[in-house]
Amino acid sequence: MSSSLLKRIEQGPQGSGGSDDRQPAGGGSQGAGRSQEGMSTLRQRRESTYDMVRSGVDVKDLVQRRLLDELGPGETFDLTKSEELRTRIDEIFNMILAEENIVLARNERRRLHEQIVAELLGFGPLEPLLEDPEITEVMTVGHEKVYIERRGLIESAQVHFESEDHLRRIIDRIVAPLGRRIDEQSPTVDARLPDGSRVNAVIRPIAIDGPALTIRKFAKVPLTVQNVIDFGSATVEIMEFMRACVIAGFNVVISGGTGSGKTTLLNIVSGFIPNNERIVTIENAAELQLRQEHVVRLESRPPNIEGKGEITIRDLVINSLRMRPDRIVVGEVRGGEALDMVQAMNTGHDGSLTTAHSNSPRDTLSRLETMCLMAGMDLPLRAIREQLASAVQLICHQDRMRDGTRKITKITEVQGMEGDVITMSDLFVYEQTGMDGTRIVGRIVPTGLRPKHIDRIIDAGIQLPPAIFGIGRR
Repeated sequence: MSSSLLKRIEQGPQGSGGSDDRQPAGGGSQGAGRSQEGMSTLRQRRESTYDMVRSGVDVKDLVQRRLLDELGPGETFDLTKSEELRTRIDEIFNMILAEENIVLARNERRRLHEQIVAELLGFGPLEPLLEDPEITEVMTVGHEKVYIERRGLIESAQVHFESEDHLRRIIDRIVAPLGRRIDEQSPTVDARLPDGSRVNAVIRPIAIDGPALTIRKFAKVPLTVQNVIDFGSATVEIMEFMRACVIAGFNVVISGGTGSGKTTLLNIVSGFIPNNERIVTIENAAELQLRQEHVVRLESRPPNIEGKGEITIRDLVINSLRMRPDRIVVGEVRGGEALDMVQAMNTGHDGSLTTAHSNSPRDTLSRLETMCLMAGMDLPLRAIREQLASAVQLICHQDRMRDGTRKITKITEVQGMEGDVITMSDLFVYEQTGMDGTRIVGRIVPTGLRPKHIDRIIDAGIQLPPAIFGIGRR
């Protein structure tokens, strides 16, 4: 409890009008008796609260434990009844303060109430961080250290959890409604918040320093093409070219490192898919925010406590082929599902989209080769490369720069095979021109090469001016 609150408790309420034994005018002996009795009760309550503080009793912990006892086990996790629970919490909160003889100033009472509601219906100390629109990522190291990403840069947050158990309760509250679990046998979990923000949690014994919770926040209002251009992540010409490629049915892989904005860009690019096509999305934790009407969203499922019932990304990719999709959008390929994704791209599902972690467009193809081998199929490397060269037409690579900004740094066309090598051609590259203080200054520019697959764009009824590719520019 703060020192200002202790001081107020010791001093008592202001404006009482003098000493405790002062009689009100015209009150008589009976009024004086009632006044003395009321002041004595108030003094007892103040002394009771002060004794709790001196003895180390946490008022918040006391009230919160009483609330949990009154509400009953499990009820606090049913967020579908949040309004009903909030009303009950208000009633029980006031009742407990009265029964425990806890006297608090109005602002301390309101702060205590807000903290307890956040603990029971929200995400505790993380609640204000999740509400801050400038914060894009929240990361914990154990229960005492919380870090945030703001404007692409990491900084320490002035909040912490009371204990490791406290952090575990918040993690359980996130994963329980999704039917997922995290324990010693399964110490990692992928999940999402109700707003679609991505969540990853790791606990002991894997996390040596205590639970590590990572929340990738998504904007409440999805970013638009104009936002990306305004941020300097892309140019009008780039987005016009990407729109033409998606409509023309190019199979596109968006690559980049962790936190480079791959999923955000996938969200934006997928918005170019025509509204009259059937889209099937496949993700570990559903976070894509497609705005088309005809979208089927699929989410993988981990095994249950008996080790059964697991549904992998690969299972969903295979199943999606029976769902009459026009487009298949896989949030991210990480393993053997890459082979099934490539097969889907080669079996008439043009215009499919996915993301992959890599350092460059060339590395993207190398990683896809490796992931295809992880499928366990005894295929020669040349056969895999031929499949890749035929399946993927475009790789859009995005980087997070040193100043925290995200930018598209390369757009590369996959052109085919020459011998045992997949041939590629850079259509757009990022050129850094200088520094403005700590901010990187540059622009993605065309290389002057026309895409080999330009005929597909023309067949789709789209005419791109040659100047987009730097042809005819001086």
